[in-house]
Order: sequence, then structure tokens, then C-alpha cells
Amino acid sequence: MNLVTLLPFIVLIGAMFLMTRSAKKKQQAAAQMRDQMAPGTGVRTIGGMYATVKEIGEDTVTLEVAPGVHAIYAKNSIGAVLEDAEYNRIVHGTSDDLTIDTPAVPDDASSLTLDKEADETGAEAPKLDLGKKDEPKADEPEAGEAKGDTPKDDKPEDGKADGEAGTK
Repeated sequence: MNLVTLLPFIVLIGAMFLMTRSAKKKQQAAAQMRDQMAPGTGVRTIGGMYATVKEIGEDTVTLEVAPGVHAIYAKNSIGAVLEDAEYNRIVHGTSDDLTIDTPAVPDDASSLTLDKEADETGAEAPKLDLGKKDEPKADEPEAGEAKGDTPKDDKPEDGKADGEAGTK
């Protein structure tokens, strides 16, 4: 046989070997991680539930999913064994890091706004009137009209009324 005809088979066998090798490594790493479990450690299941290990059997593990609530899971359903600090941060919201760079946000927005009567310097701010403006009186000219001008007729310059067509 020719080497060129065997080359696709060799490449295919090599790819299959590499894929099975990486899968075996992942399985061994997962088994080693599950061996690190001990009663009292925090875990995350493959379904995303966080719990504390209570008992470890041969193929099963008893987890405390809530205080006083125990459930039995298969060992294969454990997705990750968490360190105590990470488990407490996720589940209980506690953090060992006491230096937080972000500013604290107050519960209400009143402390975020300036005083309505005074600005930052302490001077009184002008009050803004958001009410309707008074309608112009009949004897006063409207905006844009000069005094002495008479209001024009409302008819357009071309003599057509609203709705009339331009064609005859």
C-alpha cells in the first residue's frame, strides 16, 4: 500500500487518541476533586446548587442543602469542591476583605440630591417655576407680533382653504 492512502487513517486514529486522552484527564481531575471532599466542606452540584457535605458514602454523598435539610446525591453530581472562603462569600455573602474601594450607596436617594433651598456654596438657588405661563390678554400682542400690527386673516395666501385640492 501507498503511504498517501494510509495518511487519512493515521490522522483519524491520532485525533481519536488525543480526544480520549483529554477526556480521561478530565475524568481523573474530577475524581481527584471529589476525593478532596470531607464532611463540612462546601460544594456546588452540577445543577448549580450550593450545599455542605455531611456524610460521604461509596457512591453517594449526603448534602445539607438548608439548615436541617439533608439530601442524598450521587458523587458524580458534585461539580466543584469549594474553599471555605469562596463558599461563605457565595452562600452567606460574607467577605474576608474589609477594604472596599467602591463607595457605599445609601438606601434612599434623598442624601444624593442637593438641598432644594441652597446649593453647594450655601447660597439660595433660584426657584424654577414649572407652572403654565399666563395666556396673553386680548389687548396685549402675542409673541412675534409688534404693537400696532393687526392680526392677519387665517386664510392662506393662495386662497385655498384647508382640505381643498390644488387640481381642478
